[in-house]
Formats: sequence, structure tokens, C-alpha cells
Amino acid sequence: MAKQLRIEKLQELIKQEMGKMLLKELKDPRIGFVTVTDVEMTGDLREAKIYVSIMGGEEQVKSSLEGLNSALGFIRREIGHRIRLRFTPEISFTLDTSLDYGDHIQKLLLQVEGDISKNDDNAEGSGRENQSRE
Repeated sequence: MAKQLRIEKLQELIKQEMGKMLLKELKDPRIGFVTVTDVEMTGDLREAKIYVSIMGGEEQVKSSLEGLNSALGFIRREIGHRIRLRFTPEISFTLDTSLDYGDHIQKLLLQVEGDISKNDDNAEGSGRENQSRE
């Protein structure tokens, strides 16, 4: 239990430090609007998978991932300096599409809600016409 708590704390710390680096220190023009959404570490703390969400088109996403991967050595070194661990974890970046998926679901729900309200308006209108004819 204590080991899992330590892993979760380290994941959150890496997430915060990555956010600071993206905001202030990474100057690669290929890196666009990138947000760190989650970090997963292995139990032995040797590997960290950093999930990032990237705003923009497909080409912007691709170039941002290339920029992040080219800065991998710098990022790993900085995390090693900022977080005291026996071994600095190997870092990999993974595109997090859950925000895009959530946005897609939200649009579908709004569309369904709009269709239902149109059907309700039509049903109410036809009901009034039938009452006035009688």
C-alpha cells in the first residue's frame, strides 16, 4: 500500500514538473499547445509513460510529438535533477485522445438533445391542433 502511494505521488510530481517545463523551458517551435494529462510509472520506477493532449490538426499533433521526442534527453535530465530518485525513469510520450473522445460524445449528446426537443415541439403543436378542431 505504501509503495503504491509513493508511485502515485511521483506520478503527480512528474506531471507537475513536465507542465512547468512545457510552459517555460521547452523552446522548440514544433511544440504547440501541449497539456500533460497523466503519468503512469512502472512499479520499479524505471519507466514513465507521459500522456499528452495536443490541440490542433493532425499535422500539428505530429510535429508536436516529434518536438517532444527530440527533447526527451533534456526532459529526462531535468526530471532527474528536480526529483531525487536513485534512477531517473525512461520516459515515453503517448498521445491522449480521451479529451477528443469526450468532446465528440458531448457533441453527440447535444445533437440528440436538440432532436428530442424538436420532436417534443412538433408533438405539442400537433396536439393543440387536434384540440382546437374538436
